[in-house]
Amino acid sequence: MKFFFSNQVLDTDTRELSRQDMPVSLEPQVFDLVVHLMENRDRVVSKEELIEKIWQGRHVAESTLTSRINAARKAVGDSGAEQTLIRTIARKGFRFVGSVQTGKQTAAVPEPMVARREPAMQPAPTDRPGIAVLPFINMSGDRAQEYFSDGISEDIITALSKLRWFFVIARNSSFVYKGRSVHINEIARELGVRYVVEGSVRRSGDQVRISAQLNDVTTGSHLWAERYDRRIEDVFAVQDEITEAIVAAVEPHLYAAESFRAQHKPPGSLDAWDLLMRALSHFWRVTPQDNTVAQALLEKAINIDPHYGKALGLLATSRIFGAHMGWAPMSSVMACATREALAATEADSEDAWAHLGLGYSYLFARRFDDAIAEFELALRLNPNFALSQAFYAVALCYAGRYKEGDAAIRRALRLSPRDPMVAIYYGLGGYIQFAGGHYEEAIRLARESLRQRADFVGAHRVLTAAAGITGDRELAAVALQGLRQAQPNISLEWIARELPMRLAEDREHYLDGLRRAGLR
Repeated sequence: MKFFFSNQVLDTDTRELSRQDMPVSLEPQVFDLVVHLMENRDRVVSKEELIEKIWQGRHVAESTLTSRINAARKAVGDSGAEQTLIRTIARKGFRFVGSVQTGKQTAAVPEPMVARREPAMQPAPTDRPGIAVLPFINMSGDRAQEYFSDGISEDIITALSKLRWFFVIARNSSFVYKGRSVHINEIARELGVRYVVEGSVRRSGDQVRISAQLNDVTTGSHLWAERYDRRIEDVFAVQDEITEAIVAAVEPHLYAAESFRAQHKPPGSLDAWDLLMRALSHFWRVTPQDNTVAQALLEKAINIDPHYGKALGLLATSRIFGAHMGWAPMSSVMACATREALAATEADSEDAWAHLGLGYSYLFARRFDDAIAEFELALRLNPNFALSQAFYAVALCYAGRYKEGDAAIRRALRLSPRDPMVAIYYGLGGYIQFAGGHYEEAIRLARESLRQRADFVGAHRVLTAAAGITGDRELAAVALQGLRQAQPNISLEWIARELPMRLAEDREHYLDGLRRAGLR
């Protein structure tokens, strides 16, 4: 059921509240309280009834109920002083008094609510054979070993991505299906691929068993399957063997002409690889806390193996990304991130993460041409690296090359259409559209980003600036409130100091939009 009121939508099926097409964060108890008041808006709901409904009759202090009512009012844009939506009826209880419509989409809902359900950007097609590597199943009976099976899958994706005749779906889109019972035909259709690799890992002591198979979804046939029983120290050789067998099965004529080896540099210690895989699992969650945990794990990996290029590159990327999001001052991370990224490329010049880290560091050092060159090198080493493609897109845009940035962000979306980080790609796409003067499209993409991740600060910035520049005061006020919640330290001075824009007119354009929205 959907409830439409004011400029807001409350959806009980998805348990979402949105205002001006922006998701509003609220606790489950508060959500249930709002729903109950709305469902019973034709009468006064007593305190006793709310306690019975929301807390199942448990003893609740008066202050607890009051705090939940206040939170409910704040969530729907009301207050205790105004009580325009949730009214306190003295000595009786509470009543929802706002005008409400129910059902499916109605004419009373603003047009953007329709638009946000459509695909925000159309990814570019590809003429290369597509392949997806699903997360290998952990058969060890120990959930703490999940990172190990995930790492096997991720390394195979990386190795396959080095082959230019394949279009390999990025890791984050493949991993959407982890733990879900979905037929491979449906997976192939959603990801737009012909081939699907699946497998399992069982680790016990110093032994590991890896099973893998390759499926041609269009014919329903198994092209290849194999099981490997090895000692743990041989795991990198097994990854190479699996990759080589997949290539042989999918492209035998190419394989006959050129025997393939992954050519990746394994770390000197399996412990360092373990720590890297744990760090990656945190990095992909994109929160301040997880980013900090990822960095601590990577520092441990580098202490074990100081020449581990991928760990150094990921650490540099994590540091710059955190500062880009406003989680840390850029001045405090720039020197060490650049040093780590340079060490990464020196340790392993063929690792895409190393060049991603260096490109990202150069971007915020305002070395635009060097940054773009490093991103391009990362993509030559791994043409299917969606994250690098996205950062390359924003680097092009910061350098004033909007149209090229737009093409690059669309490629990132094609590489990883089911990526949990796709919200970030949409947010970056929104900034690119803003920079190019396409404000309505910028608003649409920012809203799509926030629909998927309400905490992505980049999309909050874009939505605020675009609302300001278009003169939509109501949207600007809502967007600015969301921006300040997502990034409390935000200011015009922060934007001018931290975001690397080559052209002064681009910087002033962005600042002007934010200024008109009310940011100071």
